[in-house]
Amino acid sequence: MKKNSIVLIMSLSLLIIQQDIFAQKGKKIYTYPFGVQAYTFRKQFPTGVEKTLDIIQKMGFTELESSGAKGMTNEEYKKLCDVRGISIPSAGAGFDQLEKDPQEVANKAKALGAKFVMCAWIPHKGDNFTIEDAQKAVEVFNKAGKVLKENGLTFCYHAHGFEFRPYNDGTLLDYIFQQTKPEDVSFEMDVLWVTHGGGNPVKLLKKYGSRWKLMHVKDLKKGIVGDFSGHTPAENDVVLGTGQADWKNIFKLAKKVGIKHYFMEDESDHEMENVPLSIKYLKNLK
Repeated sequence: MKKNSIVLIMSLSLLIIQQDIFAQKGKKIYTYPFGVQAYTFRKQFPTGVEKTLDIIQKMGFTELESSGAKGMTNEEYKKLCDVRGISIPSAGAGFDQLEKDPQEVANKAKALGAKFVMCAWIPHKGDNFTIEDAQKAVEVFNKAGKVLKENGLTFCYHAHGFEFRPYNDGTLLDYIFQQTKPEDVSFEMDVLWVTHGGGNPVKLLKKYGSRWKLMHVKDLKKGIVGDFSGHTPAENDVVLGTGQADWKNIFKLAKKVGIKHYFMEDESDHEMENVPLSIKYLKNLK
């Protein structure tokens, strides 16, 4: 082969590699349906369910994590969502409901058309979440998760930060992961609360992989050092991309472990301003 031909081939190969790198840099990272947690619009729902669902639709959301609406049946609520092109992949349930009547929880979730049931809080005294609280949760989650699975549903516990108290060689959250049955109990990652509790979202996605099934897309204000309270002032919930979360790596790993439903949640007092900015950030994340 002539020297000129070799040089030409090498130049073409280099150009292809450079183009591939450029394409990767310009590739959109967030490629999922836009979902939102109903709590984001906690101030709007009491003023009118249909009006609030119209807001959600106009913002571009097609998935909603919700427990239904006061004053109407779950079937009625689902119809209002259906006509707006909004599905409800995940329904919320309280710890007491799961403990007392998991079958009723399943019935409600199915009426909403959900495939997942999430619980966002384990009862405990004050800010002191103990091993006894965790043991109680494991018992309830394993039993309720089995019932939900028998009804074609997947149960997910939504960690809230207080579970990151040290225990043995890890945390109480590690204990809950280890003691619950993988076939019956999965998890929802709330990025803000994991960060606030001292956890690392990227490391936890790597550590527990496919046991994460859902995600709350939420960012904690830069400079805030959290604690084990599971509480933080509203102003610490900020527009996506302006806080502490490493969203590029979080989404890459979340996709790798199989998470398909992402619910934006804004607990600030400026949700109507913040949410559109967060949507714009996700659309432009490359």
